[in-house]
Amino acid sequence: MGRMTTLLGAVVLTTAASHGLAEDQFKLLVLATPGKYHYEYIPIARDNLERLAKLHAFALTYTNKTQVFEGDLKQYAAVMFLNTPGEELNPAQRANFEEYMRGGGNAVVVHRAAIARPNDWVWFEKMVGRTVGLHPKLQTGVVTVVDKRFPATFGLPERWVWSDEFYTFTNPYSVTINPVLNVDESSYDPTLIWPGQTVKGMGKEHPIAWHHQHEKGRVFVTTLGHNGEMYRDPQYLGHLLGGIYWAATGRGQQR
Repeated sequence: MGRMTTLLGAVVLTTAASHGLAEDQFKLLVLATPGKYHYEYIPIARDNLERLAKLHAFALTYTNKTQVFEGDLKQYAAVMFLNTPGEELNPAQRANFEEYMRGGGNAVVVHRAAIARPNDWVWFEKMVGRTVGLHPKLQTGVVTVVDKRFPATFGLPERWVWSDEFYTFTNPYSVTINPVLNVDESSYDPTLIWPGQTVKGMGKEHPIAWHHQHEKGRVFVTTLGHNGEMYRDPQYLGHLLGGIYWAATGRGQQR
């Protein structure tokens, strides 16, 4: 009887382990550290990303500790910088992340994470693909779909009314990106900024989400996602999920 119980127990454990492995399609690391202008989003984003992970069967590690970049990053299909710029990482952590990307790792960059101090970590700026300059105040504008075949646009209307900080960019390192979303500058005031600062629009071609390759990895960047309530919005979460899915798996693009 004891032997039979042991065998049955082994079968149950094996089945449970196999079921658990089958449930997790991939593993995502999310780094979300509080900053001066971005902190209230953290619990909201965590709750909703964890819900997405359960719904879509992937594993999620959510942390505000950069020390995770000192460990084994190869276990993650993608690493997300959620409103957390690369400057938060120390030199050793940066080197480990660069090695991860050179080994075929993938990245997702969200909103504030796209902003880098000039020449602080040029490799990271190139990974983002664009350098953020001064940006206008949060406003309501019209976001337009550029690439209907990319999963981060599935479920979005061709013209999407959205309120955010619509960053402006330069391309000092001549990085080629594939735009996913643009913003229509006629739908808001691209010069509306704080006293003592000036900013100009980018014109007709003003990307606010894109993807490209960096080292041997896939990179998805969305500069949308300024405040906490956005992480409860189904369309925004669908946009974010599409980028995560593509970055982690390389799948989802309509041919």
